[in-house]
Amino acid sequence: MVAGPQLKNMRKLFKYLPLLLLPVAILFSTDAFAQSKDKKELTKKRDAARHALRKRDSLMRSLNRTDTSINSKLQRIEQYITTFNQIKNNLADGLDTTDISEGLPPVMRRLDKIGTVVNTRKLGTLRYLAILRDNLDRMENDLDGWQSDLQDINTKLVQNQTDLNKFAKDTLLKAEPTDSLLKNALFVQKKTIWRLWHKVDSANRKTLLKVNLLQDQTSIAYTKTLDETDQIDSKIKDFAMKAIAGESSYIWSPDAKYNNFQGPVKSTVRLDTLLFNFFIKNETIIHLLGFAFFIVVFSIIIYNRSRALKNKDTAAEICKEADYVCRWPILSPLLVATSITPYFYNHPPTIFLEIFFLISVILSLIIIKRDIPKTAYSFLMLLFVLAIFYALSNLLIEISNIDRYFIFLLGIVAIYGGITFYKKVKKSPGDHLPNTTLVLSIFIGLEILSVVLNVTGRFSLAKIIGVTAVFNLWLLITFYLVINIIIQAVFLHFQHKKGSNSIINWFDYNLVQKKFRGTLLLITSLLWLFSMLQNLNLDDWAKDNIGDLLNQSQAIGSASFTFGGFVIFVLVIWLSSIVSKIISYFYDVSAQRTTDLSIQKRKNRTSVLVIRMAVFTIGFLLAVAASNFPLDKLTIIISAFGVGIGFGLQNIVNNLVSGLILAFEKPINIGDIIQVDGHMGTMKEIGIRSSRVVTGDGSEVIIPNGDLISHQVTNWTLSNSNRQIELRVITAYGVDINKTKDLFKSLLSNRNDIMTSPAPSVFVNNISESAVEFKILFWEPDISTTASLKSQILSEIYQAIDKEGVQLPSTQKDIFVHFPEGVPLANPEKNADKKSKD
Repeated sequence: MVAGPQLKNMRKLFKYLPLLLLPVAILFSTDAFAQSKDKKELTKKRDAARHALRKRDSLMRSLNRTDTSINSKLQRIEQYITTFNQIKNNLADGLDTTDISEGLPPVMRRLDKIGTVVNTRKLGTLRYLAILRDNLDRMENDLDGWQSDLQDINTKLVQNQTDLNKFAKDTLLKAEPTDSLLKNALFVQKKTIWRLWHKVDSANRKTLLKVNLLQDQTSIAYTKTLDETDQIDSKIKDFAMKAIAGESSYIWSPDAKYNNFQGPVKSTVRLDTLLFNFFIKNETIIHLLGFAFFIVVFSIIIYNRSRALKNKDTAAEICKEADYVCRWPILSPLLVATSITPYFYNHPPTIFLEIFFLISVILSLIIIKRDIPKTAYSFLMLLFVLAIFYALSNLLIEISNIDRYFIFLLGIVAIYGGITFYKKVKKSPGDHLPNTTLVLSIFIGLEILSVVLNVTGRFSLAKIIGVTAVFNLWLLITFYLVINIIIQAVFLHFQHKKGSNSIINWFDYNLVQKKFRGTLLLITSLLWLFSMLQNLNLDDWAKDNIGDLLNQSQAIGSASFTFGGFVIFVLVIWLSSIVSKIISYFYDVSAQRTTDLSIQKRKNRTSVLVIRMAVFTIGFLLAVAASNFPLDKLTIIISAFGVGIGFGLQNIVNNLVSGLILAFEKPINIGDIIQVDGHMGTMKEIGIRSSRVVTGDGSEVIIPNGDLISHQVTNWTLSNSNRQIELRVITAYGVDINKTKDLFKSLLSNRNDIMTSPAPSVFVNNISESAVEFKILFWEPDISTTASLKSQILSEIYQAIDKEGVQLPSTQKDIFVHFPEGVPLANPEKNADKKSKD
C-alpha cells in the first residue's frame, strides 16, 4: 500500500522535472553565450592590438632606415667638405711654380740669344764654344728639374680633379628623404657643399691649366736646349778639325778677317760680365760653403798655433818645423781656401777661376819668398807675369791677329826664362826642390810646342798649350805649399799637451804624417789632372768618354759586366781595407805605445781580428751589391773556390779558421808574452793568416795561426803579468843558515817591485862538503821587468853578504901527495940546476 502512493508521487516528480530544469538551462545557456561573445571581442581587440603593434614596428623600422640613410649621407658630405677644404687650402697656399714661372722667360731669352749666335756668328775660340756649352748644360739641368717638379704638381692636381669629379657623379647624394624636416636639413648641407665644390673645382682647373701651359713651355725650352747642344757639339768638332788643320796660314802671313781686335774685347767684357753676375747670384749656397771652408781652416790653424806656441821654451823649435803656419797664420789658410774652393763649383766661369788662381799665385809668392833662392824667386816672378798675360788672353772669345802675336811673344819669353833657370838649377840641384829639372823640361817643351803651332797657323791649339803650361806649373807650386801647410797644421795639433784619455795619444805623428801626406798627394794629383784637362778644354770630352766606357756592357761568354761595376767593386773593397787598417791602427799600433796593458785591454785588442774580418765581409757584400754582379755567377765562383780549397788551399784555410778560433776563444791576446817552438816574445799582431811575435833581441817571428792552435804554446801572461823568479845562492860550508835566510828575506821584504802575496821564500836547497845552497823564490808583478829586477836583487845580495861577512865557497883546492916510506924525496931545485949545467 505504501509503495503505490510513493510511486505515484515519483511519477508526478518526473512529470514536472523538465519544467524545473528549463530555467536553469536557460540561465546557463545565457551565461555561456555571454562568455562566447566576450571571447570574440577579446580576440578582435588582441588582433587589433597586434596589428597596431606591427604597424608601429614597421613605422619605427621605416623611420630607423630613413635616419640611417640620412646619417650616412651627412657623413659622406662631411668627408667631401674635408677633402675640398684641404684642396682649397693647398691651392690657397700656392703651388711651387713661382720660381719656374719667373725663371722660364730668362731661359727662353738666353736660348734665343745662343741660337742666334750659333747660327749667325762667325766661329770663335774653343773657350767661347765651351762657355755656350756650359750655359746650355746649366739650362738643361734647370729645365730637367723643373719638368720633374711640374710633373709632381700635375699629379697632385689630377688627383684633386679626380676627387672633385667623384663628388659630381655620386648618385647616393641625389636620393632625398620623404620627411620634410630631414629633407630641409639635407638640402642645406648639399647647397653648402655644392657651392664649395664649384669654387674648388674652378680653382683647381685654372691651376691645372696653368701648370699644363708651364709644362708645355718647359718641354719646348728643354727640346730647344738639346737641339742647341747638338749644334754646339757639332761646331766643337768642326773647331777641333779646323784647329788641327790650322785656322790660318803662317804667322808672317796673317788672315785679314782676324785684324779686328776691338770687337772681340768688347764682346769678351760684355759676355764675362754677364756670366760673372749670373754666377754670383745663382751659386749662393756654394759661396757660403766656400766661405765656411775658409773659416774652418783658419780657425784650426789659429787655434793650434796659439796652443802650440804657449810654451816659450819649445816655440822656436815648433816654428822651425811649421814655418809657413807660424809666419803666415792668415795667408796660409787663405791659400788653402783659394786653391781648393774653385773645385766646389760645377763649371764656374773662366773669369771666376782666374781670379782665384791669381790670388793663390800672389799668396804663394809671398809665403815662399824667404825659403827659395833668389834665382828661383826671379823665375817665379817671371812666371807670375806670364800667368797674368795668359789669363787676359784666355778670356778673349774670338780670334784676332794681335792676340796671336801676343801669345807668340809670351811663348818666346817663357822658353827663354825656362832655359835660363834650367841651367842654374843644373849647377846647384841641391838648392831646389826634387824633380825641378824634370818639371822645367816639360814646361819648356810645352812652350816650344805652343810657339811652333802658333807659327804654323794653329793658334787655338798654341794658346791652349801655352796656358796649360803656365797655369799647371803654378798649380804644382800652390799644391805643394797647400800640402805642407796642412801637414804643419797637423804637426801643431800634435804639440798640445794632452791628457791621458785624449784621443790624440792614440796617434803616432810620424805614421799619420806619412799616410796623410800620401793621401793629400793623391787628392792634389787628381785635382791637378782635372785642372790640366780643364785648361786643355778636354774635361767634358774626358768625362763623356770615360762615362761611356764605364757604363758600356761587356760580355765574356754568357756573362756580362761593366767596367764601372768593376771599378765600384774594387773601390768598395779598397775602402773596406782602409777601414780595416784604421781599426787595426787604433787597436794595435796605438796601443803598442803604452806599456801598461791590462788583461781586458789585451783581450779587446785581440778582438780586432773579428772586427777586421767582419768589415771585409760587409765590404765584399756591399761591393757585390753596388757593382750589380749577378749572384748566380757569385755562387759559381764560391763553388770553384771550394774546389780550390779541397785541392791546394788546405793550409791557408786552416790558418784562417785557426785565426777565428784565436779571436773568439782568446787563448792568446795582443801583448801576451808567449813561447812556441823555441821562440819567446811578445805577441804584437794576430792576423787573418798568421801572427807576429817580437822576440827579446828585436827580431819579428811570423807564426802561422795553425801552429798556435796545434802546437804547445806557453802563455806567460794569459791570466796576469805575474812571474815567479828563482835565484840560487851558494855559500861556504859552515855559515849560519838561519841568519843567512833572515838576511835574504830582509832584502826581499817591503819592496814595491816584489809582490807580498805570495810572500817571498828562502829555502836550503842543497848541502855539500864545501857549500850550502840556498833557493830564493819571489814573485814580480810585471813580467817585462824580470831581467832588471833579477839583476838588482843579485847585486843587493852580493853587497849584503859581503857586508855581513857571509863566506862564499872558495875555488882553491889543496892537493896532498903521499910517498911510500923509504923513497927519497926528490929535490926539484937541484935537479933543475943539474940539468942547466949539463
